[in-house]
Amino acid sequence: MTVRVSRTFEFDVPGEQIWTFIADPAKRAGAISVVDSYEIHDDNRATWQVQLPIPLLNSTVAVETEELIRESPTRVKFEGRSRALRVTGEHTITETDGGCQLRNEFVVDGQLPGVERFFKRNLDAELDNLEAALRAEIS
Repeated sequence: MTVRVSRTFEFDVPGEQIWTFIADPAKRAGAISVVDSYEIHDDNRATWQVQLPIPLLNSTVAVETEELIRESPTRVKFEGRSRALRVTGEHTITETDGGCQLRNEFVVDGQLPGVERFFKRNLDAELDNLEAALRAEIS
């Protein structure tokens, strides 16, 4: 089973301000509650240590992430792979009359039992975390 969540946030600031946050892999990783720690390798690769509270995982799982698309200042798409899951995230910024919109889409494919169920219950809350981190950044 694949879990897919899409959500659009509205901001009353120019898209460049949102791009500064969303293009930074450390800020993206830091906004996700299950990312225990992360290491940035270069401009487009990082390793996230993900802690999932499911029975088959006793420790963190290393998720190797890589940016697939970077279209400054409007779009970034990344993919993460591990033995437990594959995740794709895409963020697209569109200018509006009063600011901008940020469209977010995440797709998670679990490789171990319980991973998809966890993300089905929690992925929407992770988008809440991302929105809160963005709003704190721009305020």
